[in-house]
Amino acid sequence: MTAGGDHRGFTITATKPIAVTEHRRHADIYPDGLARLSGYMVVDPNVQQGYGERVYGWVVLGSTMYGSSYFTDGDGKLAPDTVERWLVGGGWGNFVAFETSTWIRPDHTVRTNQYGLRSDGVLFRWSDIDLRGWTVKASYPGFSAVKAMALISQTATYDTFLATTKGGALYTIRIPISSPMKPVVKAVRRSTWQAFDSLVIEQCGPTGTLLLGIDKDTRTAYLYSVGHAKGTATVIQGLGKVPTTFDDPIYFRRGGELDDAPVYLFGE
Repeated sequence: MTAGGDHRGFTITATKPIAVTEHRRHADIYPDGLARLSGYMVVDPNVQQGYGERVYGWVVLGSTMYGSSYFTDGDGKLAPDTVERWLVGGGWGNFVAFETSTWIRPDHTVRTNQYGLRSDGVLFRWSDIDLRGWTVKASYPGFSAVKAMALISQTATYDTFLATTKGGALYTIRIPISSPMKPVVKAVRRSTWQAFDSLVIEQCGPTGTLLLGIDKDTRTAYLYSVGHAKGTATVIQGLGKVPTTFDDPIYFRRGGELDDAPVYLFGE
């Protein structure tokens, strides 16, 4: 997401050398300079006649959380009259990370969890979500050292985040779905990861992960192949520097509707 409120899409491919393909930019989705955080954005191609796809998710503008949605036309261009936002709630001015995790239960109902990390290190989870309301809030303190985090695993019984710390460590944070909320933290690496201000993760094979680490100070990013997380025994292979400039304030993962093709992250 750009400082001007545009959605700018690109694909990074782990070839040798690494390839970057930029997609169409959708302008003025949000007011200039207001967007602070974005979760996973769903791209749904199964929309009403006359449109190409629908893009929707949640975003923090200033100190307020909103649901966000827009459609593209048959040529992939933004349909400006379809841009929509709806209020979720305030109090988000001091949150530093946010993400959405969904899971389809055996009865075909969808479980959605929203996670937010506040600047004082308290990690929050909201469940029992629909597009216009969040309930069942839980929280757990102790994460003030976290610098960046991204969802790495989704299962029926837990969600897991991969997180860097200000001191340079790399950890997994497994959060059981059951209550009370009691995360399980494991060290993956003890040092050298402090440069990354933002992480973007995608599935790589049935149990692996492609990890993009973004350094906003140098406007650079590096790509890694991460094996199934096993604490400090986790295999991490550096694939190299990504050949493009990373000068936007917000980066997020986007992908398909889980209802259409259930593909879950399973990195831990």
